[in-house]
Amino acid sequence: MLNKCLQEHINVAKKLKNLLPQIEKAGSLCVNSLKNGGKIIFCGNGGSAADSQHIATELIGRFKKDRNPLSAISLTTDTSALTSIGNDYGFEYIFSRQVEAIGKKGDVLIAISTSGNSVNVINAIKSAKNIGIKIITLSGKNGGEMKNLGDVNIIIPSNNTPRIQEMHIMVGHMICEMIDREFV
Repeated sequence: MLNKCLQEHINVAKKLKNLLPQIEKAGSLCVNSLKNGGKIIFCGNGGSAADSQHIATELIGRFKKDRNPLSAISLTTDTSALTSIGNDYGFEYIFSRQVEAIGKKGDVLIAISTSGNSVNVINAIKSAKNIGIKIITLSGKNGGEMKNLGDVNIIIPSNNTPRIQEMHIMVGHMICEMIDREFV
């Protein structure tokens, strides 16, 4: 069983080679935003929420080397905002309301959903577009509704949620690698 899990991971990871142009474009969008005073905003549900927090922290703290903190935020961490927006407006608006409050033209939204069909993430993308925020989508399977909504759409070629999430972290780390090169 464990060998099967490892082999599935390796097989999906090998397919990331085909996504390198999109990953490089995503990294460039992030670097340009940060160099011009923008921030990177992350959102996602469940495991994707954890991924959002993980990658945002790599930028605020450090990835591999010491450098100045970079402006990044995960919209999944403010329980008061999440619960009040969910209660007053509906769960489908928990991220879009936050994007409207803190997002500005020149920022980048990294929207994460393994299925590509999370309504609250899609609403965040729509709000970001209205503001002029660049959008990077991370999804899997067939990309779902998100597959064409971003400036860069990275669709992990797998139907297996754990393997998709593992590759989302890999892609996030690759983007951090590009950012570190510019800011260390």
